[in-house]
Amino acid sequence: MQALEHARPALPVRPGKIERIEYEYVRHGTLCLTANLEIATGHIVSPTIGPRRTEQDFVDHIARTVDGDPDARWIFVLDNLNTHNSEALVRFVASHCGLDVPLGAKGESGVLRSMETRAAFLSDPSHRIRFVYTPKHCSWLNQIEIWFSILVRRLLRRASFSSLEALRERLVEFIAFFNRCMAKPFRWTYKGKVLAA
Repeated sequence: MQALEHARPALPVRPGKIERIEYEYVRHGTLCLTANLEIATGHIVSPTIGPRRTEQDFVDHIARTVDGDPDARWIFVLDNLNTHNSEALVRFVASHCGLDVPLGAKGESGVLRSMETRAAFLSDPSHRIRFVYTPKHCSWLNQIEIWFSILVRRLLRRASFSSLEALRERLVEFIAFFNRCMAKPFRWTYKGKVLAA
């Protein structure tokens, strides 16, 4: 997410005119939000806000989430981003699930041979920590994407942030407000319809 600050104040609403925002802005940098949606309650769990989204950042996020209930069975639904089936994530799952299996070498052999073999290992239903991947180009199947659209509409669109810290503070406030006042399970209303040729 970009911390954009409007270069000039918006022109206010007047009779027959909507609020007008100047198109010029100052860019103060970006932040990456990694979040989990607990589908049973609709709450955002263990959000991580940082400057990037590397393989290790994602593993650290998953570790913080799992530490919230270390003995529970965890199922994470996510898309096919390369950090979601990384070598570090495989090693984390193997360690935290007590799996004493040879993992091989990245790019060469065993579980670590390819992204496909790593994804198969991470999605194994017998593991206490498991990952389920949405089909490619179907991120809308992941309910956190619904929440991200709420975040954009309610907080980010038309907002002005004077710094990265201002953006971070507003994100933390919004997540706390959402969990306190708006969180509820999303009702899946889409009914599949056959496309006409």
